Amino acid sequence: MANVVRRIARYLSASANRKFDERADPRVQIDQAIEDARRQHEALIQQAALVLGNQRQLEMQMARQADEVTNLTESARSALLLADRASAAGDLAGATSYEETAQAFASQLLTAESSLEDLRNLHRQAVASAAQARTAVEDNEVRMRRHLTERSRLLTQIEHAAMQEQMTRAMEGMSTLAPASDTPTLAEIRDKVEHRYAVALGRHELASRGTEARMVEVRRATLDARAQTRLAELRGALTAGAEGEAPVPPSLTKGDPTAGEGPAGDGRS
Repeated sequence: MANVVRRIARYLSASANRKFDERADPRVQIDQAIEDARRQHEALIQQAALVLGNQRQLEMQMARQADEVTNLTESARSALLLADRASAAGDLAGATSYEETAQAFASQLLTAESSLEDLRNLHRQAVASAAQARTAVEDNEVRMRRHLTERSRLLTQIEHAAMQEQMTRAMEGMSTLAPASDTPTLAEIRDKVEHRYAVALGRHELASRGTEARMVEVRRATLDARAQTRLAELRGALTAGAEGEAPVPPSLTKGDPTAGEGPAGDGRS
């Protein structure tokens, strides 16, 4: 049961991390990564400074210990010389005392030389560590410069991607495959107008096939024929007027045998 709970907890954590990464702003994540790299670089510099400081401190201790060795050597040598002089002068007690003093200086000298050798070993290790620390700092500085260059490149790509996404959304908004929104597209408006126009044409076509429509067509044809006849009469009247004759309306001559005769037209004077 505990194993199942741990698996569920890991799954929920991984799912939450994935959703967070999907919704997180890449620019903020880039800045976080750069800031983390800077903190690591600062920590590395601090550690390298401690290593270099240890080397310098060992060098100062070595210098003091070397001076101590030199002083003890000189003191032991001086004590031996005094012992030799006292022995040559027959002062056995003084010679013995100087010998003991020289022996004490020699013991201290052995301890000082041993300490100096230990310091030298530590210094050699510190020198190697300091060289590694310098190399690590220099390599990390190169990585930091690469990180900054990569940051600039990624930010440029992010801006370019944002521009492309905006252009894509604009083009999708103009496409017929664009998802429904509050504002209809031109294609949708065009389809609506064409549908309305087609329906109107269909209704007109159906209406034009009925009896009333045919009667209207017959009346219209009759009126057109009468208009053509009247137009011919007017044209004939214009032609007769141009030849110097008084225009006689055809309606007056139809059915009247005396049409066209004046008062003297019957031969009577």
